[in-house]
Amino acid sequence: MLLPIEHLVLLCLGFFIVAALYASVGFGGGSSYLALLSLTVIGFFGIRSLALVCNLMVVSTSTFLYFKNRHANLKDFLPFVVASVPLAFIGASFRLKEEVFFIILGGALVVSSIALAWQTFHTASKKDFSRRYPKWVSYGLGASIGLLSGLVGIGGGIFLAPVLNHLRWASSLKIAALASFFILVNSLSSLAGLAAAETLALPFVETVALMATVFLGGQLGIRIGLKKMTPRAIKTVTALLVFIVGIRVLVKNGLGVF
Repeated sequence: MLLPIEHLVLLCLGFFIVAALYASVGFGGGSSYLALLSLTVIGFFGIRSLALVCNLMVVSTSTFLYFKNRHANLKDFLPFVVASVPLAFIGASFRLKEEVFFIILGGALVVSSIALAWQTFHTASKKDFSRRYPKWVSYGLGASIGLLSGLVGIGGGIFLAPVLNHLRWASSLKIAALASFFILVNSLSSLAGLAAAETLALPFVETVALMATVFLGGQLGIRIGLKKMTPRAIKTVTALLVFIVGIRVLVKNGLGVF
């Protein structure tokens, strides 16, 4: 056990809230798990590993429900998956120096917060219609976001969804289904990459506690939703918090300014 029990309890509380918030709007929560874990003494190998397994725990249920309710189309999703899975594996297998990792992580958190805020406000007033794009667009997006997701330890859905909403690739519901499936397969690929590089670090007590916590939080978000806040309010608060922590990680852990 790496963390004092009181710190683990607080971390579990944060993970529960994140899982419920993200599951209610179609994401896994990887960026916020990374943000919270970066504030602890857990090493950066452990940060990536724990964020990925918690991502899997949340999106596995939501992916199943999307397919069960026929909101997901595997044929349309395959170009993204085929391109992203090997790149996520490669990204996760890189042995980054700690300061380089935190620079990439901090930058990714800042970008993801801006992407989430942009998606929340810019697409809110747009009509839900789709456009057709050549297959290479899907392959290109899948590959680039897959590589980034493997490097920092997130599924990548928080990057993919805003881009696809901007492109009006499909309905918002179908994009949410794709983002969930994208997170699932890339989290699995990234974990395999970490294992291949011998950088998979899952402290037993913390792993069990956090996975159980996000499972419960994810079920809350998926099954009953959050009646006190609208999805737009949830995304706004989440984007702000991820942005603040991203700046802190980038400046303090990555650049060593403070």
